[in-house]
Amino acid sequence: MTPPDQPGSRDNGGGLRQPARLLERDSLPSARRVVVKIGSSSLTDQRGRLDDRRIDEITAVAAGLIESGSDVVIVSSGAIAAALGPLGLPHRPTAVDQQQATASVGQALLATSWSRAFGRHGRVTGQVLLTESDVIGRQTYRNVRSALEALLSMGTVPVVNENDTTATHEIRFGDNDRLAALVAQLLGADALILLTDVDALYTAPPAEPGARRIGEVEDVGRLAGVSIGSVGSKVGTGGMVTKLSAAQLASTTGTATVMTSVENFAPAVEGQDVGTFFPAHHGRRRSRLVWLRFATRGAGIVRIDEGAAQALGRRHRSLLAVGITAVEGTFPAGVPVDVAGPDGEVIARGLADFSSDELKAMRGRGSQELRDTLGERFRRPAIHRDQLVML
Repeated sequence: MTPPDQPGSRDNGGGLRQPARLLERDSLPSARRVVVKIGSSSLTDQRGRLDDRRIDEITAVAAGLIESGSDVVIVSSGAIAAALGPLGLPHRPTAVDQQQATASVGQALLATSWSRAFGRHGRVTGQVLLTESDVIGRQTYRNVRSALEALLSMGTVPVVNENDTTATHEIRFGDNDRLAALVAQLLGADALILLTDVDALYTAPPAEPGARRIGEVEDVGRLAGVSIGSVGSKVGTGGMVTKLSAAQLASTTGTATVMTSVENFAPAVEGQDVGTFFPAHHGRRRSRLVWLRFATRGAGIVRIDEGAAQALGRRHRSLLAVGITAVEGTFPAGVPVDVAGPDGEVIARGLADFSSDELKAMRGRGSQELRDTLGERFRRPAIHRDQLVML
């Protein structure tokens, strides 16, 4: 059996594939599981129609990776963009119901295009449509992972997209960059390739004189002085900020990331010096804590006093009811909730052991008082330290 840090290995503790944690560009050809995300603007022409030439170009490179022994997952934007031309729409609709209807048409067109393109290389595709709620729930998160693993084991190419037909503003990923990073995390991918309409990250907008390509970023937090746009193309929803966030998520959880253009896809996976490379971080993170930090949003807010904040942050203790000052929102037991310090800043996220109504009755009370007034089970921590991650 290969050691836990080798490509394709599995963690004996949970049966989860661990990423290879590639630290150098020239190690990218060794990636044995690759997630490839393509933005809407990279898949459509100037009229808003799907560009079959682009899809064929991407598919040829992906098929080559599969032929060399790698698993490949495609995260494809473009469902709404694909339908703009056929429906005679000049731009992406703004109303949710029109977006959903447009996506319904476009998803069929997009899936057919990928199926035909991969079919020419003797590969079968499987469509996977997700909403954020699919990866927020612990059980559905596991179900998504199992389904993708099964598709890969059958030799198919999963084509993942956000289910824009049913998603609303409240349950959206917001962009496929984040979705791609989460897919890479849950599958333990060795590499994430973010294909966009610019060839790399630059020190300033590429059209400006003196703008220089940033070849490698070890820490996204160090880009404070870089001018980064946040608005996506007229056919998409993402922008450079979302791509940086996705790269940070992926690299933090062990997946090396390259941000570049479709034209540079082949040289990127060959390890050539194109685009912007984000090396994988060394440290291993427990799967549940990764899930809590990146794949969830708090169903409510538990506000705590300074003593409790110190206990969580410095002493890594569980959250006790005595330190809770307020509970906001309505939620059942067992769901992720945000924990805010006395200044209102969210400092942690964890799985609540009690419902919002129970926590409201428990707040500010010590363990003896809780047992005397509410019962023995209420002496348990409100959030156990093993179910909590600091943000």
